[in-house]
Amino acid sequence: MAATYTFDVFSSLDGYGAAGGDWTGYWGKQGPELLDHRLALYEAEQRMVFGATTYRAFARMLASGGEEFGVRDPWVDRMRSLPATVVSTTLEGPLDWPDATVAWGDAVDVVARLKEESRVPLRSHGSLSMNRALMAAGLVDRVQVTLFPVITGRTGLDPVFRGGADFDLELVESRTLDGDVQELVYRPTLHG
Repeated sequence: MAATYTFDVFSSLDGYGAAGGDWTGYWGKQGPELLDHRLALYEAEQRMVFGATTYRAFARMLASGGEEFGVRDPWVDRMRSLPATVVSTTLEGPLDWPDATVAWGDAVDVVARLKEESRVPLRSHGSLSMNRALMAAGLVDRVQVTLFPVITGRTGLDPVFRGGADFDLELVESRTLDGDVQELVYRPTLHG
């Protein structure tokens, strides 16, 4: 049986994965319920999967302590302690990550193999372009969107789904955290 693959992403209401300007990590909207829930998500045994660009960003951010980005929270430390596969055609090991390996090649091929071989669920936080390609290939079982109550029309960075395929989404879980942050978990199906 193939391992479940979850694409885990943060988003503003208008679909951006980050913002410039004076926004801080989590758009400044994190609260104790969100942070406790994130830690609980990462407590389970699982394997992280990152694209090279996201890995580089996390490694740079965490090497600086993460405080300047407002994201050095226990769940981030837990995520970093999990085994990870970094999909790349440019990186070489060893990586500055406790239990990470580089898997050379096309993300679709690498993740298809991981899904067949892994005894634990797979999770990717970020890695937008890689996960759009994996969704189009039918390899993403769950899209977990943490929707922050902001619109970043002028300062939004990293459109989460821009350039991706069209999907129908079946809502399988939802929750409200800290009163106004929404977590929505969907099962995606390629549209058409």
